[in-house]
Amino acid sequence: MWLDSYYFVLVVPAMLIALWAQMKVKSSFSKYSKVRVQNGMTGHDAARAILDANELYKVEIEHVSGKLSDHYDPKANVIRLSSEVYGQSTVAAVGVAAHEAGHAVQYAVGYMPIKLRTAIVPITNFGASLSMPLVLMGIIFSMDVLVFAGIVLFSIVTLFQLVTLPVEFNASTRAKRALESHELVTGEEQKGVSRVLSAAALTYVAALIVSLANLLRLVLLARRRN
Repeated sequence: MWLDSYYFVLVVPAMLIALWAQMKVKSSFSKYSKVRVQNGMTGHDAARAILDANELYKVEIEHVSGKLSDHYDPKANVIRLSSEVYGQSTVAAVGVAAHEAGHAVQYAVGYMPIKLRTAIVPITNFGASLSMPLVLMGIIFSMDVLVFAGIVLFSIVTLFQLVTLPVEFNASTRAKRALESHELVTGEEQKGVSRVLSAAALTYVAALIVSLANLLRLVLLARRRN
């Protein structure tokens, strides 16, 4: 990463927004990790209940280490829940686990945005590692083709962040709907779940803002060079 005026004007403010979003999700999760659900249901139980309600009996649930490392692995067909979620009977744990179960349901029903996101993962990883070096080399050696290639690759990274938004919002919507319809949480607990998942959603919005700021920076650098 190199520094320039556009970096400080565009990227730094975006990164501060991302930092605020991370602090927000950690604060919300910490707050509702202290609020126990009345029925004693754990994160594992909540995810299992939602999976079974959707006849996803073959999706397994595993415990993994790490903080907020919860995710659904479509290749292994496994939901992996962290220690703060897997065996905890809290509003935060139930909300996060239900969200991951929502991702499993998305794959099962063929939700198009998650299919698109999965399809562009390989090229997104490629673009994330090579886009900035290509632009820098293009500027140093006055090779427009490298600059253009770097911008195109980073555009795909930004597209990935954009597609991620409906995927994550939809998973949270499915989670909240399932918890309510199957009466897995009380009305007050449902409010806590919504706050935890809304805070988590902010991190994906912030990631898109950072990506857009970097993309605009690259375009402006290319124009200034010309």
